[in-house]
Amino acid sequence: MRRRVTFSRNVTLSLSRTCQCFCKYCAFKTHKAHLYSPDEVIAQLDAAARRNVKELLVLTGERPEVNAEVAARLAAYGHEDFTGYVVWTCERALERGLLPHTNLGVLTKEDLARLREVTASQGLMLESIRDDLVAHQGSPTKAPHRRLETIRWAGELRIPFTSGILVGIGETAQDRFAALDALAAVHAEHGHLQEVILQNFVPHDAYYGREVAEIADAAARRAWATGLWDGEGERPAKDLPAWATGVTIEEMEDLVTHARRIMPDVGVQIPPNLADWWPRLIDAGATDLGGLSANGDHISPEHPFPSPHQVRKELAPRGYALTERLCVYGSFIDAGWIAPGVMDTIRQKYWSFIPRRGSGRTDPPRPIRRDLVAGAIARGRDGAWLSEDELTALFAEDRPEAVEDLRQAADELRAELAGDDVTYVVNRNINVSNVCTVGCAFCGFGQSRRSPDAYEHSREDFAARVADAVAFGATELCIQSGIHPDWQFEDYLGWLRFAKELAPQLHLHAYSPMEIDHMATVSGLPLSEVFAQLRDAGLGSTPGTAAEVLHDGVRERISPNKLPAARWVEVIEASHAAGLRSTSTVMFGHVEEPWELAEHLRVVRALQERTGGITEFVPLSFIPYMTMLGRTHGVEELSAEENLKHTAVFRLALGRSISNLQASWVKMGLDAATESLRWGVNDLGGTLMEESISRMAGSRHGVRLDPEDLVEAAHAAGRPAAERTTLYAVRRRTPVGMTLDGFDLVTA
Repeated sequence: MRRRVTFSRNVTLSLSRTCQCFCKYCAFKTHKAHLYSPDEVIAQLDAAARRNVKELLVLTGERPEVNAEVAARLAAYGHEDFTGYVVWTCERALERGLLPHTNLGVLTKEDLARLREVTASQGLMLESIRDDLVAHQGSPTKAPHRRLETIRWAGELRIPFTSGILVGIGETAQDRFAALDALAAVHAEHGHLQEVILQNFVPHDAYYGREVAEIADAAARRAWATGLWDGEGERPAKDLPAWATGVTIEEMEDLVTHARRIMPDVGVQIPPNLADWWPRLIDAGATDLGGLSANGDHISPEHPFPSPHQVRKELAPRGYALTERLCVYGSFIDAGWIAPGVMDTIRQKYWSFIPRRGSGRTDPPRPIRRDLVAGAIARGRDGAWLSEDELTALFAEDRPEAVEDLRQAADELRAELAGDDVTYVVNRNINVSNVCTVGCAFCGFGQSRRSPDAYEHSREDFAARVADAVAFGATELCIQSGIHPDWQFEDYLGWLRFAKELAPQLHLHAYSPMEIDHMATVSGLPLSEVFAQLRDAGLGSTPGTAAEVLHDGVRERISPNKLPAARWVEVIEASHAAGLRSTSTVMFGHVEEPWELAEHLRVVRALQERTGGITEFVPLSFIPYMTMLGRTHGVEELSAEENLKHTAVFRLALGRSISNLQASWVKMGLDAATESLRWGVNDLGGTLMEESISRMAGSRHGVRLDPEDLVEAAHAAGRPAAERTTLYAVRRRTPVGMTLDGFDLVTA
């Protein structure tokens, strides 16, 4: 399992740079009057909302109202103090779906409480434990006891908080460790630190008379577009001032290690724009890259953050997965930490980030035991039930030699259960309508009724598709749709009857458990009667889709409106009881964890051993490109290597309970599906002819294959091909070296 490195997608609003402090390292501050007007604030918030960011980082100088002109402007805007203006700004941000994170410097407890009502999180850097630094001369609020007092008050108020240290401003190496120890002590009292920042000091120009926000935004736009930080591709560098201290990568690595040791439950953030050494700090244990601000770093404006895409390209070869988070960490997204108005925005806009019932943890509930892998592979090959710990270890395994052992065991079990034939079915998908009320975060198919992409086939459209299927030689129609708000039970029955009227010879493999649950709801009938009427209307078998991951914590994160795991099982059991067999599926490679996949396999295997009604298991890797889940979590498409490894684990996890394991070529591509025939797969699925669900999520692997394509794939793996029916009766075999028409390839 790749370790996750998190980041927040944000923009920065430097509401006021006027500051009462005189820190020698700061290029952000000014002692002139600087304050955005309400119109300027609204314009910036609207621009941020158009950029689809989630966090508004509000940066300010400390107590800008000490400047008489700033105070006068605040009064003219209708605010008694600067904190009141920040509260107003945060309210406007929340109206636009932006989650505010504020960093206003040392505050009173009362001001922290006011901000708590309108912020998702707040922050204040401790910077240093030293009270005699030259860099802080003339800045009384940089006294360590003042800053620790503010941080402690935030804990008492239950505010998710960010703090950290500034490294290289004249302190000693021992001072840095002492500062982290001081933060750990405050966190031990209240448990409110979500992350600590280890920020190395970088000297800046003095930006007198220049707007740092404009410099930062221009630098960020250039860097995100080109990957270059200036004309030479290098970040600007200046000599250290006399009062500063140099910092080495080894010293930063030691700080990362120390922070992880004394605050194991706190994220360790390192800025990726201030030194090229940041990947080594990830290797050392850093967990977070902060806000990769789309409009740059207003503190270090000529040092723009890399874009998420640029970071992901750097991390992937090192074995790390870049994952988006909100400005408030998942463990704090709770009514005990977040004010109701802010929680309303999170629930409405970012519900997929809310951890439910333990799902979404970054750490496993128990240590992942690699020592179990070898035994689990052997037991899985023998068809034995594997424990949760064994399956978790297999899904998390990445050692090449162990993965190869997995492959061999899965292939041997496949040969025992299904033989060498590579089966496929000639079928056609018909997705009658994509209008859907459910709103799954992983889905690019479902649309609201008013969406310009919404559609609903007429009877003429449907009839034409059935005629195409018959002409193509299909034996199966697979019929599924969104959950249409206007459809009643009779509508579902009507499509089956119409299909049978048009082509009585076709097997109707139709309606997901979600659709069948909807039929039961709108009709008021028990599942047994729903299936009886569906069977009488022509239903031949039930797709085991809508399973996703059969763990309610995962389901509530990716689709809180979908039927719970127990109801999915109940629907499939009712199908089997009605004499209708089903398939079973899993959708993996998104936000699920290995131990949650283990639970899914336990549920499916237990169901099959009770009923024996499942014909095949179909792993479906997540397609992220045009889905909310892919965009909000920065999920990348699963690599072919990970896809194949998971496929082998699925085979071993199911033991001898389900003979047929299918590769979804539309998800993984035909080349990877062909390779999967060495990883426990015996079936290549169907020709499909029309595939909308994966295509609308961004799949790049097409929507139709000809039978010849599937035969060639089987032969490329050195195995005979066999066309089957939906229920796995073989219709015709094509041995290796023969064409589908029966010609010998050597002499034809």
